Amino acid sequence: MNKLLVFTAILLLTASCTKDYLKKAPDEDLDIKKVFSERKYAESFLSSAYHNIPVMLGAADWDQRNPYTGASDEMEITFLGAYSHLLNSGAWSANDYYPDIWGFMYEGIRKTNIFLANVEQVPMDETEKRRWIGEATFLRAFYHFMLARIYGAIPVADHPYALSEDYAVIRRQPVDKVIDFIAAECDKAVPLLEWRVGADQLGRITKPAAMALKAQALLYMASPLWNGNTDYTNIKDQEGIQLFPAFDKERWRKAAQAAKDCIDGAEANGYRLYRSASNDPVRNYQEVFIERNNAEVLFARNAGEHSHFERCSNPIGFGGFSIFCPTQELVDDYEMANGERPITGYNADGSPVVNPASGYVETGYAAAKHPLDYYPAGVRNMYVDREPRFYASINFNGAIWKGRGIQFWFEGLDGRKRAGSDYCITGYLMKKMVNPTSDIFQNRFSLNTFIYYRLGELYLDYAEALNEMDGPVADVYKYINLVRDRSGLPGLPAGLTQDAMREKIHHERRIELAFETHRYFDTRRWKIAAGIDSREIHGMNIGAGAALNDDNFYKRTVVEKRVFIAPKHYLWPIQQEEINKNHNLVQNPGW
Repeated sequence: MNKLLVFTAILLLTASCTKDYLKKAPDEDLDIKKVFSERKYAESFLSSAYHNIPVMLGAADWDQRNPYTGASDEMEITFLGAYSHLLNSGAWSANDYYPDIWGFMYEGIRKTNIFLANVEQVPMDETEKRRWIGEATFLRAFYHFMLARIYGAIPVADHPYALSEDYAVIRRQPVDKVIDFIAAECDKAVPLLEWRVGADQLGRITKPAAMALKAQALLYMASPLWNGNTDYTNIKDQEGIQLFPAFDKERWRKAAQAAKDCIDGAEANGYRLYRSASNDPVRNYQEVFIERNNAEVLFARNAGEHSHFERCSNPIGFGGFSIFCPTQELVDDYEMANGERPITGYNADGSPVVNPASGYVETGYAAAKHPLDYYPAGVRNMYVDREPRFYASINFNGAIWKGRGIQFWFEGLDGRKRAGSDYCITGYLMKKMVNPTSDIFQNRFSLNTFIYYRLGELYLDYAEALNEMDGPVADVYKYINLVRDRSGLPGLPAGLTQDAMREKIHHERRIELAFETHRYFDTRRWKIAAGIDSREIHGMNIGAGAALNDDNFYKRTVVEKRVFIAPKHYLWPIQQEEINKNHNLVQNPGW
């Protein structure tokens, strides 16, 4: 009898525990109606839409959705798993399922569409609700642009699709209509947003972010890749609608006006080019990317303590992986302190054509350190008296980093001999965006951000569009020279032709915006990638050297022969699985 009572008690206890286990918390079984009946749930839904903003910092990792830096002539990524290697070798295809930018962006678009269709039901302060609507409207436009910049014409999704809808009507819209949609969304968002947000809201969308997105989208639309590109004349959908328009010069004026509107509005509300407390030209530029949410930043993605980014950016001897390796070609393009280009081209054997007026010397070693410690005595002369942005952006052999000189030569503390599968393959590492106060050995990392839009970029956007429309008028000089002056460089020479100014603008963007993912898209929208990304890239001879002053290390060495097939590689292929699901999605040329 006692045994029976005990057994019965156990059964009852077990049933009670099982019943409790199956109970759900109130927020574990939510439907759309419930989500938008309470403010806290609706805000969580909006936060989920923010999640689809790519982090971008980790250019070696597929989930960061940034194969662009490593697939431009700025950088070689050592990690063999980086998607950029497929782009550089020409081995990518429509059957690749990662980094799945298509799926990730349309996921974000669907979230914003559901939010915008239901947010009016939320009982909350109406002023705050309007701001949320502005944020979601921006995000919808932003995700469309993230797609358009690699695919061109894309389907526009402006509402949440129901299962009952006919998905066969979904087709790619002409790229000018896509950009019109993005610009109109930005115009809708701007009056709903604030110029600035409080310290507890950093990372949320503001007016200048929406204005900058509009300016960038219109700049791309005005550029040769989409504006009258004869390579795309015959790209039509199955109903015969042309997906890329004829040339219209007025697109440049629209882009210039949008950029100027953003500049004027931002400056009137306290945004400015960042300058350090000391106004040292190197720190002026370097700190833009380290001092979070400074006065130049219009929109950035907070990444928290991104320890993997820090490891990829640091030399081996500092506990890093030496993965983000700038190319010799980029290093050669940094100006000298006097504003002259050191190298104007290359001979048939790959040796540089030196500009005598620059003062650049390829051989020998510095007898003395820089007076402001930009470099120590003993470094190779090719790194002496370069422009300040070089010292803020590039870690080179002998550069002082976290208290000691970097040793990239073969037998050095940071050299190939001491490395495993990951090592500094060019003899350079990216310094820009990397916080020198982080300590990998102590597991101490900084808070990181990736800047999508900043005022310095808008200055260059405006100058480019204005030059293409009206030639090198006064404002073109003004805004380029403001960018250069911040980094201690002289202004551009007077009397430039439109063509000569275009070349100066292209160069200025290459240096000022290095590693911010602009270079990949700039060379494509200008239609010059076929001549740039089909070449060999170079670095130093990392397989040699026993000391800082070993001449064998400083020999220009081929790192990789890259592949670019025009016009095929100017646009990404739409994933074949998407075309299999919807035969109305015509493929891009060559794929």
